[in-house]
Amino acid sequence: MKRVGQFVVGLIRDGAGAVMEWSWPRRLTVAAALAGFLAVTLFVEVPSIETLRAWAAAAGDPFIVLFWLGYVTITQFPVPRTILTLASGVIFGPWQGILIALTATTVSAALSLVVVRGLLGEWMTPRLSHPAVAGVNTRLEERGWLAVTSLRMIAGVPFSVLNYAAALTSVPLGMFTLATLVGSAPGTVVTVVLGDALAGDVDPVVLGLTVFLAVVGLAGLAVDQLLPVKSVP
Repeated sequence: MKRVGQFVVGLIRDGAGAVMEWSWPRRLTVAAALAGFLAVTLFVEVPSIETLRAWAAAAGDPFIVLFWLGYVTITQFPVPRTILTLASGVIFGPWQGILIALTATTVSAALSLVVVRGLLGEWMTPRLSHPAVAGVNTRLEERGWLAVTSLRMIAGVPFSVLNYAAALTSVPLGMFTLATLVGSAPGTVVTVVLGDALAGDVDPVVLGLTVFLAVVGLAGLAVDQLLPVKSVP
């Protein structure tokens, strides 16, 4: 814990120092971007299923593309994606809904990782050798597919936050994307297929499958901790 505390303090100190070296136009640009990000996160609500249905009826077939693009865009922010996944099943049916939700989820995760890593990766990379995080980073670099796949199965792990956190490690983009696709598939399929349940009482099947997937995800994390890391510095 002491090492972790030292790492966090050093990260904050280095970050503050880096910001102080920026020009004022860059500071103002970044501040405006952060303000916009917080505003969207706090004040912009995901449309209800009823609203999305009305939009789908008005737009016709092009709504499929608009919905997919909206799904990818909205999930760049730390907002729940469940309503969009449910809407995929309600509006488009099970097969098309699964294809839309799962591809949008995967593309969204990969895009988040690329953007965050592009903005902060160069600054963060040399700090990943700190003893507090070196082992975790090496584990993710070598076997990130297992950790990411397991975490994607746990409903309580925020989708976007995991994207941001992964972007600050050395987990490869291809590995991360594939693990997101595989790990998100079971929960996405369940949510899409049973999307109509949103209009009524909570379906015990949905609850049971959600718990089961969480247990599988936790088991995967436990296995990951037991497996050796080949090249810890």
